[in-house]
Amino acid sequence: MRIAQAEVDRTLRVAERIHANRPLMSAAMDKIADVLLEDPTAPLELSITELAERAGTSPATVTRFCRQLGYPGYVQFRVGVATDSGRGDTSNSEETWRAEMGRALDPDDTPEDVLRALLNAHVRSLRATADVLDLDIAASVAHQIGAARHLDIYGTGGSFAMAEEMRTRLYRIGVNAHAWGDVHAGLASASILDEQAIAIGISNSGRTRETLDMLDRAKLTGAHTVAITSFRNSPLAQTADCTLLASVPEQYLHPADLSAKHSQLFVLDVLYLLVAQLDYSATVARIAASADAVASHRRPD
Repeated sequence: MRIAQAEVDRTLRVAERIHANRPLMSAAMDKIADVLLEDPTAPLELSITELAERAGTSPATVTRFCRQLGYPGYVQFRVGVATDSGRGDTSNSEETWRAEMGRALDPDDTPEDVLRALLNAHVRSLRATADVLDLDIAASVAHQIGAARHLDIYGTGGSFAMAEEMRTRLYRIGVNAHAWGDVHAGLASASILDEQAIAIGISNSGRTRETLDMLDRAKLTGAHTVAITSFRNSPLAQTADCTLLASVPEQYLHPADLSAKHSQLFVLDVLYLLVAQLDYSATVARIAASADAVASHRRPD
């Protein structure tokens, strides 16, 4: 189950939808995406047959592509493209595109430009992640976390920071969670898991060797494995038993930018809250107890 399409689609532009849904696309749809990202206004000049020919695919695939993005058909898709391109209101269209769609940071950007670009990038990442997040899988993973005797969370670099944040939250509400960023320590932990354990690997690219090795070892021991990544077809996703997508529509400066971390944390936050709901009374009691334990270390108002 995904969030109701209408709730998200009214805030997402065509290019954002393409980036967000690309991990879910077939090879044929990928060709259409390439054409449209290179020439965003092509549908305004091309019929469905002509667009299919340019992409080297079929009109039926174009229709499926439109539906994948949340449009009932090609006509509605063209309306979305026309709206985004500013047809009928072309005043300052370049500046509108830059401000709304985002782009790589320029060395001459003002602080206000930087702020706007970053805010737009992060908001788009969260919206795109909400659009592709499979809530049925998320709910299933949350139940498995609640029932597991042991939870390992693997990640390196910035992804380890996300793993450690999740470990702290879950441990506070009674989950036996552990975060591993060092591959040797992670492999040692993964080697003693079993069918009653769950392991989560976090990697934006899905290609980080250390995270792959740790999750693969956990799977060999019988643990249920989960990937959190931006790419459904990545090695990490292919290794895991199930995948939760943390979508990053664009990179503004570096492939490991913070918008990826925000998307990962968003997915982890959903998981945390779903786990917390499993035994709400116990969750509230544990949070209250841990808050009371550190209360004396806070300075009074």
